[in-house]
Amino acid sequence: MTIARVLTIAGSDSGGGAGIQADLRTFAMHCVHGMSAITCVTAQNTQGVLRVDALPPEAVVAQIAAVQGDIGITAAKTGMLLNGEIITAVAAHLAQFPVAHLVVDPVMVSRAGAQLLAAEAVAVLRQDLFPLATLLTPNRYEAEILTGQEITNVETMELAARRIYDESGIPVLIKGGGLRGELQGTDVWYDGQTVEVLATATVQTPHTHGTGCTLSAAIAAHLALGADLPTSIQRGKAYVTKALHHAIAIGQGTGPVGHFFPLLGQG
Repeated sequence: MTIARVLTIAGSDSGGGAGIQADLRTFAMHCVHGMSAITCVTAQNTQGVLRVDALPPEAVVAQIAAVQGDIGITAAKTGMLLNGEIITAVAAHLAQFPVAHLVVDPVMVSRAGAQLLAAEAVAVLRQDLFPLATLLTPNRYEAEILTGQEITNVETMELAARRIYDESGIPVLIKGGGLRGELQGTDVWYDGQTVEVLATATVQTPHTHGTGCTLSAAIAAHLALGADLPTSIQRGKAYVTKALHHAIAIGQGTGPVGHFFPLLGQG
């Protein structure tokens, strides 16, 4: 039996809601074999991040090379890369040993607006890693950084998507989870030819931790399973929407989405 193998290159979330932990649960729920290259270790819970410790860039690359040389990688995604040194090392390795499908979630700012990537590393991300991607999945705040424009509605999301594509040449999905009211959860996809607004009914829950990680992981899983990019995006978004409907109220802050809802017979 040949199984799709998907790698996540991201940080560890000790609270289990996002990062490596969310990615691996998402992979499992899509019946693909999940693998990981950990970039940093965070001490965090539902109330916030208390500490972040980066791994040496050489250690990150060694993890990628280990699974790539033996198990093989059908698709991969990147999440929190933390600093320019790690980004440079990961991009250099993937440029030399490319993967068929690479979803780049340019984790710079959380959906709540918290900075997650050193400012000087943003240029490295754009220059070194973006050209290797199959898809870019910035959230509203990250798209604002990448374009220098404010995003407040669907029209400005579309404009930002075009600008990011025009600069990078890579298809882009701008996530609207940071928008307000009925626009929350509305995403915009652009591949250089077609602009598509992907809207679902807003899910009323305060427990949204890990939605961005989960979406990029689900898209990578569907690409590994053989779906084309538009289909992978649509199926990934559907998975996240259902997971939000089954969000988990744990801790005293923002809980995670319910990745394992298919096991409950409520898929």
